Amino acid sequence: MSTTPSLTSMTASDLAEILYASPLQESDHPSAEQVRTAIDDRLGACGGDISAWVAAVAQEAGDHPEAFLARMRWALTTVCEAYPDLTTTPARGAA
Repeated sequence: MSTTPSLTSMTASDLAEILYASPLQESDHPSAEQVRTAIDDRLGACGGDISAWVAAVAQEAGDHPEAFLARMRWALTTVCEAYPDLTTTPARGAA
């Protein structure tokens, strides 16, 4: 079983986690294109491996616990703006 998800099978929450662990910052006021590029770059850096991106999020959260909530909120809001057709939860019956 592959741990490499396709972008179409990912939720906004999944993409927000990837954005969270990217170098892109809220203060950059990124465009939707910059957000999509940052997510693609970070996912590529992880080799598309879910466990690698989860580890990157955990590392960032551990390094900066005081910023976790605000940065994750920003990441989720920003992803929802960049990918307006995504949901934050998987579709019923999706595995």
